[in-house]
Amino acid sequence: GRRTQLLKGLPATSTVEENAAAGVSVYTFNVTVSPMSSEGVAILPTIVNSNPLTEAFGIEAKGDLEFSVVTTGNPVLDYETMPKSFDLQIFVEDKIGRTDLSILIVHIKDQNEHPVFQGNMAIQTVMVYVLEGTRMGHIYQADAADPENAELKYSLLPESVPFWVSKSGAIFSRKVFDYEKDPHCYFLNITVTDPDGLNSTTTMNINIININDERPYFTTERRIYRIPEEQSPGTIVANITAKDPDDEDSPSRLFYSIQSSDRYFSINPSTGVLQVTGRIDRDAHPLRLHPNVSVILRVEDSPNGGHNSEMEITIIIEDINDNPPECNPSIFRKEANENTTAGTFLLDLRNYCKDIDVDPSNNQFRFTGLSGFGSNNFALESGRLLVTESVDLENSANPGVEVYSLTVRVQDIASPNYTSKYSFYDIIYIYIRIKPVNDFFPVFSALSYEFNVPEITKVGSSIGRVNARDNDWPPSIITYSIVAGGGTRYYTNIFWISPTKGDLKILARLDYETTQKHILTVQASDQEKTATVSVTVSVLEVNDEEPVCSPNFYSFQIPVNLPVGTNINGFRIECQDRDSDPRSFRYFIDEGNMNNHFTFSPSAGSNTSQLILASRFDYDSGLDTNWIYRLRVYITDDNLLSARDKATHLVKTGTVTLSIRVIPNPTTVVATTPGFTVVTKRENLYSESAWYVPFVITLGSLLLLGLLGYLGFLLVMWVRTRCPPAGKGDNVPLIHFTFCLSSQTMTKLNTVFDGEARDPVTGKMYEFNTQSGARRWKKNNEPLQSAPAMQVKSSASGDNGQGMDRAEAPGKKEPSEKRKEPPAETKPRDKPS
Repeated sequence: GRRTQLLKGLPATSTVEENAAAGVSVYTFNVTVSPMSSEGVAILPTIVNSNPLTEAFGIEAKGDLEFSVVTTGNPVLDYETMPKSFDLQIFVEDKIGRTDLSILIVHIKDQNEHPVFQGNMAIQTVMVYVLEGTRMGHIYQADAADPENAELKYSLLPESVPFWVSKSGAIFSRKVFDYEKDPHCYFLNITVTDPDGLNSTTTMNINIININDERPYFTTERRIYRIPEEQSPGTIVANITAKDPDDEDSPSRLFYSIQSSDRYFSINPSTGVLQVTGRIDRDAHPLRLHPNVSVILRVEDSPNGGHNSEMEITIIIEDINDNPPECNPSIFRKEANENTTAGTFLLDLRNYCKDIDVDPSNNQFRFTGLSGFGSNNFALESGRLLVTESVDLENSANPGVEVYSLTVRVQDIASPNYTSKYSFYDIIYIYIRIKPVNDFFPVFSALSYEFNVPEITKVGSSIGRVNARDNDWPPSIITYSIVAGGGTRYYTNIFWISPTKGDLKILARLDYETTQKHILTVQASDQEKTATVSVTVSVLEVNDEEPVCSPNFYSFQIPVNLPVGTNINGFRIECQDRDSDPRSFRYFIDEGNMNNHFTFSPSAGSNTSQLILASRFDYDSGLDTNWIYRLRVYITDDNLLSARDKATHLVKTGTVTLSIRVIPNPTTVVATTPGFTVVTKRENLYSESAWYVPFVITLGSLLLLGLLGYLGFLLVMWVRTRCPPAGKGDNVPLIHFTFCLSSQTMTKLNTVFDGEARDPVTGKMYEFNTQSGARRWKKNNEPLQSAPAMQVKSSASGDNGQGMDRAEAPGKKEPSEKRKEPPAETKPRDKPS
């Protein structure tokens, strides 16, 4: 907006007194507006800024266009603590947009203020305490301040009190006070006045404190008290009384306490009543040995260390029958053999039970009430448990009773005094386990066993069961084992018996043709006693063997014009079957017999048969086109069986393979004798019972390979440590050498000792090689050697082998005096060219 002078009477300067209340007018001014403006002021006059900043001033409207700057009272103006003047910027704007900004300077005017008390006297009535008998003198310092720092004057009212105040505000007493004669309290008005007569007044209360100078004393004459143990907390033991001479005319305010360390008793600090606070157990330490309790009592006339007196009393703790007998343990577990005789001692309960009451008349007890399952077999005599009847487990009177459960009561002889805490007796539980004795041998259900087993029964099959019983109670666990028999020339034992059930099983295939009967000895054991029985296993014959023919493979050649009925090349096969009659064989060609040119004669009823040409070959008409015949011959052992038996009986079949080549007619007839080749084919069949053979072979092969690898590793390490690199010198005499075989070179090494030194341990001289560090003891009067080069001869053609000189590696330790000195070096020889 446009700035126009709208504030009439500003800028200006004005004053205001400090401590002015809110709403006091500081300055009045007017606002002028244009006659053309009919709407008046848009923004009322406002203090937009002050220097210094303050909120102590505001603007109030007194009329339509008249305004006044007034105090806000927040904060209250203070000449001593606030700035002495403020610059107020006042802003106004009319309805047509004209504005004005002007300054009002306000000065703060100082005025005289009332003096002010400091400290506690400014906020409350001061309480001052003076002990009776205190000498006259200073008792308190009043403190006041004048805002204008004027000199202040103190005065005291009423004037009749025995106190006076100095110009500095120090308050003094004018007499020595006696609590019994003088007033116990004085009320004073302290006034402070400035030079202009302005003053402030506060109140002081002075109290006289009584001093107690006499010792109290006990009036109770009794010094020994007796109480039973286990009194409940709060039980009164004694009523202790005392007096204070200072309080003859009024009840004494005395304080009682126990000075000795005591956990059993306490005393009321105000009344002096001595009572029980903790458990008093006469049967526990330390009261068990020292039942007299000494208590030191103290009476004081002040809770903060006034005059006092002390008195010692003795309290004797008397024993009562408050503990029942206890047994530890209260549960007993004993064992007795079933053959224990009557009168045998088992347990003495007196060793485990006790009554902890101190008085002998209270700690006596007895055992009664033997009861429980089987208690009629036992007796209790003065706490000693005895066997009175048989406890045999096999006895019909005690059929299988293994545990007897007994109970015994233990109780005080004297009248108990623990009705509310314990029962009148304790219960002892006794468990007696009867240990069985092995009296009987196992008995088999049969005198002997016999089982018939076909020879084709599968391995692992159960072939029968043996059973034995034990008459002991509880029945013993019987285990079965084979102790003899059941072996063959190939297997140690081909039978296995279940240790717990007695089932007999076969571990290998049975063979009627090898063994027809096996006789076993089976043992039954109850861990202590044993019994044996004979078991016979009869092997039943079954046709389980295949016919085996020789040869089982045959190859030959025949001419194309061989006559019909000819035994081809005189070939015949001979078959055997260990479980069949030779007449049971039957021969027939299953495969390869095209046009049925071949047959066997006889075809059945014999263990031998010949190969016969049954029909001629006809290649000319094209009937025959195959020049090589591969015949597969089957030999069965069912020739003697009827057609109905063949369907139910087991039939085995052998196989023979024949290879026949037909030779055509040659264009030139050469008189030759036909030849044939006999090929015998053998097959190695795997037997399940020989499972360990490939396992052992594989394991042995792996171990052998590991051993060979380890030996090769050792050889490589030995060669590396024994073969240093080749030297590079030529035509050098050799002192000593080592031959090392490699892929190309043969190297000769020698060591030259060209330095010497003294061994710090032995003091002897030794020689060393300056390049490799090799050492040896020096011989007397032997000169040092020069350092010749080493010669290397290469075995590779066309190359000049070169290498670094290297001597033997030095040892890790110095040679000792007792070590043998190295031999003398031989004289070097020139290497031939």
